[in-house]
Amino acid sequence: MKEISNYKGEKILNIWVQPRASRNEILGYQNDLLRLRVTAPPVDGEANQLVRKILAEALGIPPSRVEIIKGGKGRRKKVRILGASSDQLAKLGNQPG
Repeated sequence: MKEISNYKGEKILNIWVQPRASRNEILGYQNDLLRLRVTAPPVDGEANQLVRKILAEALGIPPSRVEIIKGGKGRRKKVRILGASSDQLAKLGNQPG
C-alpha cells in the first residue's frame, strides 16, 4: 500500500477509478494505485460520491471523512481519509475482486 501522508490521523491515497462498471468493487493495489470500479457515470459528481461511499463503507467510517482532494474530473484521484487506522487501510488492498 502506498500512503502519501500520515499527518494527525490523516492518510492520503492515490486511487484509480473506472466509472460505469458492471458492479462496485475495490480491486486492490496495482502500481501504487488503489483501483476501484463504480457503477455510477462520471456526470455531475456521481462517480465521486460513490467512490467516497465505497471507501467509507470498506473502512467503517462516515463518508464525510473521505474527501477527494485532487482529480475530481479524472480517473486518477488523491483521496484524504480521516480517522482510519493503518489496519483498516491495509484491508483495502485485500478486498475480494
